[in-house]
Amino acid sequence: MPVPATHVIGRTMKLSPLSVGLLGALVALAEPDHLALGGLPVMVWKASADDNGKAVRAPSVPPARDPSAAVAEEYEVARRQGTREAFELFIARHGDDPLAEQARAELKRLSR
Repeated sequence: MPVPATHVIGRTMKLSPLSVGLLGALVALAEPDHLALGGLPVMVWKASADDNGKAVRAPSVPPARDPSAAVAEEYEVARRQGTREAFELFIARHGDDPLAEQARAELKRLSR
């Protein structure tokens, strides 16, 4: 015998674990831009996508420094120290560099 509708309304409906899981998945996927329960973005790829939706990779290594700038800085350090040892060290490290000629000229000036 069928149960009248008034009797069904007052009862609690039991959900199976599958129903609960599907309901949870729908809630989680309904708004992908919001944070999940763990605090991590549901759609992580959006954080690193350009305007077209393509993933953008950040460079993992910074661009190489200009070697001549490093040599010029070392020459300035030697010139500021103004010692024979500083110029000799610079010449030993960068003997082929054009600034090595200036360092040699400074050495000659110091030995006078």
